[in-house]
Amino acid sequence: MPGQRKDPLRNFRFRVEIDGIQQAGFTEVTGFDATVDVIDYREGSDPTHVRKLSGLTKYGNITLKWGITDSMEIYNWHKGVIDGSVQRKNISIIIVDETGADKARWNIINAWPVKYGPPDLNAKGNDVAIETLELVHEGMTRVS
Repeated sequence: MPGQRKDPLRNFRFRVEIDGIQQAGFTEVTGFDATVDVIDYREGSDPTHVRKLSGLTKYGNITLKWGITDSMEIYNWHKGVIDGSVQRKNISIIIVDETGADKARWNIINAWPVKYGPPDLNAKGNDVAIETLELVHEGMTRVS
């Protein structure tokens, strides 16, 4: 409907889907971005300013955080990389609205883990133990 108000989506209602991995949920997803390098270019006959050309596109590393469980699937994915078997997986990051309907989706291609962080432990604390995984990838597209 024209003129219908569209409220911004909330950043705490999301899910992450990783090919072949059944993970209950993530508490935080950060770092997914895309940057295009700028190349300054000038020919001898050009005026005294440079042209700006597009260069390589670079994608930021994605960091996933989640409360530790007895599941070993994500750790084993990283362990496979350490052992020399890089398994690239496609990932979707989805923001959902208050009703649970998908509203925004980013598809990440050919991701694989480069860093795993076990939880920090503190006998005096009462926080949830959080694991961390950093991923590299070869592309990101927003599809909705």
